[in-house]
Amino acid sequence: MKRFLNLFHGGIAAVALGFMAMSGANASDRLADGAVQSGVPRTTLALPDGTSIHMMPTVALQSQIDRALGARSLGNVAYHGGRIMRKVNIYAIFWAPPTLQTGAATAIPPSYRSILNGMLGNYAGHSIANINTQYSETIGALKYYHSGLGSFAASVVDTGPYPASGCTDTSTPGNCITDTQIRAKIESVRVAQGWGTGYDKIYLLFTSSGEGSCITAGSTSCSYTQYCAYHGWYGSSTNPVIYSNEPYGNNSVCQTTSLLPNPGTVDSAATAARHEISEATSDPQLDAWWDSSTGEETSDKCNFNYGTTSWKFVSPNFLANYFWGGRYFLLQQEYSNHKSNCTQEGP
Repeated sequence: MKRFLNLFHGGIAAVALGFMAMSGANASDRLADGAVQSGVPRTTLALPDGTSIHMMPTVALQSQIDRALGARSLGNVAYHGGRIMRKVNIYAIFWAPPTLQTGAATAIPPSYRSILNGMLGNYAGHSIANINTQYSETIGALKYYHSGLGSFAASVVDTGPYPASGCTDTSTPGNCITDTQIRAKIESVRVAQGWGTGYDKIYLLFTSSGEGSCITAGSTSCSYTQYCAYHGWYGSSTNPVIYSNEPYGNNSVCQTTSLLPNPGTVDSAATAARHEISEATSDPQLDAWWDSSTGEETSDKCNFNYGTTSWKFVSPNFLANYFWGGRYFLLQQEYSNHKSNCTQEGP
């Protein structure tokens, strides 16, 4: 199969901003691995604290990657010695103040939250999540596999204001937060809620309509232009906070079809969240499983590839490939080393 084209502040925030950490394979090593194929746009970026983030490309950036790689067959991801998540407990944070930095109104509609919570609540233990049971970590002389287990641990709405815009996202003029500001919010909510750290937890931060983000204040890699979402980590390398930035859904740059089963832009957000959870499972600190020749992680290889759409409806006109908890979803497939291909279930 070929590629498919197409609430504390101040002190807590200061702690979050001051974290310094290093993983088993450092950021520069990972970037070098991701640049083996000449001309392939990088989707793994180094941060000043020695960690890295890995982006889910937009449709436009994915097309650039596909053109650079050509019509090559999908290649397996390889193990590079790092940790995996043996189980995944999911925490959702919906950051929804009443206004943006410019004063414009913003929101995360209740239906948007409900649909995402439904997807997250049905993810752990599902057949698509179980694709990751083939990936393992080696500690000493022992090998440990992802168990396929996990839970939807919690979901909260935070109505605190956005900080002063720290970057310039051309898609959301005047309304932009950096990765540092995203980490600070996650940390403040995590501490206030009494949530823990470690390799069995992932924190997804969903931002509201009209709010953009960039990796740094330099504004070189931003939402809706380079990425639909990304995952990373901070804190102790042995007891990290694993997280994902989930910008508000955008069907025009983060979907390849308009035949979507849910209203608004939530389907874009749902498939982006699934993409990041799966990649964080097999590569939480960006030093475990990825393709050395391209820098791709598992979900990258099947980005915007939905496979068989088992449900096709005419009125209203939409496609779906999953039916969870009484609701339809159109979610991208996941890559499987076992099949050397994209698949909807595994391993």
